[in-house]
Amino acid sequence: MSELKRMIDQISRDKGIDREILISTLEDAIRSAARKKLGQHREVEVAYNDELGEIEVFEFKEVVEEVEDAESQISLPEGRFMDPDCEIGDELGIKVDTADFGRIAAQSAKQVIIQRMKDAERDIIYEDYKDRRGEIISGMVMRFDKGNLIVNLGRAEAVLPVREQTPREIYRPGDRIRAFVLDVKQISRGPQIILSRTHPQFLIELFAAEVPEIAEGVVQIKAVAREPGSRTKIAVYSRDAAVDPVGACVGMKGSRVQTVVQELRGEKIDIVPWDPDPAKFICNALSPAEVSRVIVDEARHTMEVVVPEEMLSLAIGKRGQNVRLSSKLTGWRVDIIHEQRWAKICREAQETLLEVEGVGPATAKLLVEAGYNSARELARATSDEMVDIPGISIRKAEQLIAAAQKVVQRLDQQYIAEEEAERAAAVPEAFQTVQPAEAQAAPEAPVEPAGEAKPEPAKEMEAASEPGVEEAS
Repeated sequence: MSELKRMIDQISRDKGIDREILISTLEDAIRSAARKKLGQHREVEVAYNDELGEIEVFEFKEVVEEVEDAESQISLPEGRFMDPDCEIGDELGIKVDTADFGRIAAQSAKQVIIQRMKDAERDIIYEDYKDRRGEIISGMVMRFDKGNLIVNLGRAEAVLPVREQTPREIYRPGDRIRAFVLDVKQISRGPQIILSRTHPQFLIELFAAEVPEIAEGVVQIKAVAREPGSRTKIAVYSRDAAVDPVGACVGMKGSRVQTVVQELRGEKIDIVPWDPDPAKFICNALSPAEVSRVIVDEARHTMEVVVPEEMLSLAIGKRGQNVRLSSKLTGWRVDIIHEQRWAKICREAQETLLEVEGVGPATAKLLVEAGYNSARELARATSDEMVDIPGISIRKAEQLIAAAQKVVQRLDQQYIAEEEAERAAAVPEAFQTVQPAEAQAAPEAPVEPAGEAKPEPAKEMEAASEPGVEEAS
């Protein structure tokens, strides 16, 4: 076996590059070197001879009777010397000795080979990792680049951007790290593998690796709400009634969930059962806080959750974290109030409803139970929505809505009047005294007609304004 053939086979094994790609790269490199030596206009053909294990270069010349261009033509006698069967007009391939290419041509061929091998390696790495999006891979921290972590994956390098790093996690060069493959891009410098430790899917993949029921599809993770490094809520559902989804994820004495917690450096994880009913789902999500009542507003996609007063701080959580994560988990806007506040709202709502003409205590109770908690909400209703309330026809619904709109209009006018009164009361007394005097002093004094005396009351007002000015100053 020739040295070149042995080298091709060895590089193909070590680098994982296809043998045909290597041969094609060598042919291109030798072709580039031949054109540098012989000239760009020369017709050259390069081919790898697998039997001989060498690259062969042929220069083609036309057989002519009289040679006018020695670089592209050859005489008939010379041609017959190489090929006895050649005729005028034939193209003869003349083998070129590659040893004559020289140092510059050889250097050029070397650069082409190196570049093409790098490109081939990049393509192989991209092909290996492009289908690994969504997987968890392990690597070693190599260095930091403007806050980003450069991770060695073996054959390739990956980057863990600052935005994808979990707060308060500290790594040093040489540390082992597991991360989620967020994206793989092909750029000019080669494949760029982007990792993440904050993505919700990272948590899902960690549970799938620890919980066989999730890997098999019996238990599903329906939703994830995560504040990386602090706390996470996940909603799980079992397709098999005999399998407890929460128990499967927690494991014996919490062994399964603790493995995930350790990987996330102590991040707290709440596992709650998923429910298709939004009201039941939010009750599960707010656990361990007890919920007394849930008022669902489908139109606004909001929920009011009523809890006992002693459970209010537990339901809200430290800095509102529990209710915030529960809202993200369910996808609903959640407002939490305690029972005393809710009772007061109901009383006030019924009182405003009683102001609506045609609404008595019984009707007010029905309206509150139907979700119309105030005259303002009743004014925004439609007759089609209200016909579902027992004892209310379309005609009565229209009358109640019109009466409620009048009440709202009156309340708005009353509110505006009270605001204006409050603003007037808030103006300092001294400013109220000075303002009329300044307003009168600002315009120029009118020109009095000849022969008329200035009225006395003006002097009294001018004199009366002086104490006010002194007081204001």
